[in-house]
Amino acid sequence: MGMLWFDEPSEGWERALPIGNGRLGAMIYGGVKKETLCLNQDSVWYGGFIDRINPDACPNLEKVRGMIREGRIPEAEKLLKYAFSGTPQSERPYQPLAFAELTYYGMDGGAANYRRELCLCDGMVTEEFELPHQKIQKEYLASFPHGIIAVHLWTGEGTISLDILLQRKRFYDHAGKLDDCTIYIDGTLGEGGVSFLAALRAQTDSGTIRTIGEHLIVEDAKELTLYISGETSFYEKDRFMAAKEKLDKACEDGFEVVKRQHIADYRKLYERVVLDLGEAGEDIPIDKRMEIGKEKGFDGAFGALYFQYGRYLLISSSRPGSLPANLQGIWNEEMLPSWDSKFTININTEMNYWPAETCSLTECHLPLFDHLLRMWENGKKTAERMYGCRGFVAHHNTDLWGDCAPQDIYIPATYWVMGGAWLCTHIWTHYLYTQDMDFLQRMYPVLKDAVLFFHDYLIEVDGKLLTCPSVSPENTYIMPDGTQGHICMGAAMDIQILKDLVDGYLKASGALGIRDEIVDRSGEILKKLPEMRIGKHGQIMEWQEDYEEAEPGHRHISQLYALYPSHQISVDKTPVLAEAAEATLKRRLHYGGGHTGWSCAWIVGLYARLWESEEAVLMLDKLWSQSTFPNLMDTHPRRDGYVFQIDGNLGAAAAITEMLVQSDEDRTRLLPALPSRWSKGNITGLTLCGGARLNMAWENGRLTDCRIWSPRPMELTVIYGEEERLVTLQTGKTANLKF
Repeated sequence: MGMLWFDEPSEGWERALPIGNGRLGAMIYGGVKKETLCLNQDSVWYGGFIDRINPDACPNLEKVRGMIREGRIPEAEKLLKYAFSGTPQSERPYQPLAFAELTYYGMDGGAANYRRELCLCDGMVTEEFELPHQKIQKEYLASFPHGIIAVHLWTGEGTISLDILLQRKRFYDHAGKLDDCTIYIDGTLGEGGVSFLAALRAQTDSGTIRTIGEHLIVEDAKELTLYISGETSFYEKDRFMAAKEKLDKACEDGFEVVKRQHIADYRKLYERVVLDLGEAGEDIPIDKRMEIGKEKGFDGAFGALYFQYGRYLLISSSRPGSLPANLQGIWNEEMLPSWDSKFTININTEMNYWPAETCSLTECHLPLFDHLLRMWENGKKTAERMYGCRGFVAHHNTDLWGDCAPQDIYIPATYWVMGGAWLCTHIWTHYLYTQDMDFLQRMYPVLKDAVLFFHDYLIEVDGKLLTCPSVSPENTYIMPDGTQGHICMGAAMDIQILKDLVDGYLKASGALGIRDEIVDRSGEILKKLPEMRIGKHGQIMEWQEDYEEAEPGHRHISQLYALYPSHQISVDKTPVLAEAAEATLKRRLHYGGGHTGWSCAWIVGLYARLWESEEAVLMLDKLWSQSTFPNLMDTHPRRDGYVFQIDGNLGAAAAITEMLVQSDEDRTRLLPALPSRWSKGNITGLTLCGGARLNMAWENGRLTDCRIWSPRPMELTVIYGEEERLVTLQTGKTANLKF
């Protein structure tokens, strides 16, 4: 259940296997005579911070608003393009750290019994194969305790000889040796940019190690360990010293200690949740297993594997002290990756963290908040200089430096002021699950400033407060005269996010005992936000006007934010809106929606919230069949091919959780969207809102066991089917519920 494997080396990214410790990651291609490790470090971004705020924005804000009010949308969009685009238009791109190329000698003849596998249970990749006169075994891991990548190679008979080259194709300044056992590359990425270092050290008790030029050469080793460090000026004043200290410590401890500490640290996170959705079929390579699934259907064991793979990717790409997971987590092989592999904050980054709390990985959520603090000062300057507003604002992208100015010149997305607001809804969510008052106090000023921006930015129209200018992320509407438009007032998603943002802020203020005029005014604003409305197709209206869409099957379904990840729409509390949400989904899918991995994952979660179990699992099938690489990484169509995006993986892990349990401030619902093919199973360790942990089992589609443990006294309303229970939980005690 916790393993995916191949029976041949990888010839491309889509079959390579990932490892990571938050900051440092690698894609393992494997190979008999040649092998490549694509190395990433989360702070390797080209260039330094740029002040990109357009000085012409604020003087033209009211002009734009006037044009929008008067329905002069093309004119408004033209002025926005000129006056509100960043100068320059683009933020900084993420880049690879290095490529380690290993060339082996003496490994002639065909390799037999080749196996390359990722074991999710210990967070390691292994590779083994047999040659005519020897067996080769390798282990790969990314250690959080030691802060390095380690590769261990050994042979039962014979010896291992190879040479190793660190390179980066372009954009590096130096290459060579640090000592007889260590090679390195380093460089500075642009004017005022990040300086980076990749260093690789070899250690063996047999054979010889030497360096010639930029190559590290190992001859006649029975057993060999490679340690890799990646450091940047973003984290370290002296990256060479930082790398040396980590490599020295790893060498001193030795591989077995590094491995043991890695496994212990990793399992503390991974083993919190165990999911069983049924037995797997034959133990076969993952690519062949996927082909069978596409033809005959995916079994429950595959669903459980995919769920845990998502948790593995989050653990590997987001740990305390690292940056948040970007569009690709940390795994990127391109110098100019798609969309610069930034933090796209009009859903993608947020989706990355949907499983963090429910899937019991709350520590992995912390890098997002650290980055919000980085964005905060930039966002306050952006609010003041672009809009003449107090508070903090960010648009639909940010980068290593926490840039908050608009990205690109793409009218359907660029001029959207809700990115920082959406991120800030995660503050209250994290508090709800952890009850961490110190965290809430630390993040409260950011949350307050996110709300304060809208005190000044919102405009009043017919007694209601609206965002203006606004867009519904990346979508296009058609006006009655046939003209296409993007800019509007008060897109539905804006209002829905605002309701969660302000509500969370008011509750946070209450928890901290804060009451002032900003709190009072925020309460008034909440009352004046418009309600959701239903349009002519029976759908939740996406804009304030009931426009037709230029692309009815659009990948974004922004107006359904209120259903998921929010809880503003629910089947039992708002049945009319829930019916409209379902109509919205059906219309999207009828016209080809769900054609990206992340969109498909979102739809799974949406159907789960509608308690539509069979529709939810069919969307999982679509995700796995159409938007998943053989290594289970999520795909996004790009030009004439596909690229990896991690959001689909992480969003789907969260959505599978929603199929099994739904928890908010008011209640916890068990098995709300359990599909028939998962009729028997069990799960342990899911986290409920408030911080309690859930274990449950079911058979023939019926709940058979339910146990809830709580770290603190609390009351919990638990619903299963038509039954509802108020459960009083005591600190450290387990409640056994019978339904």
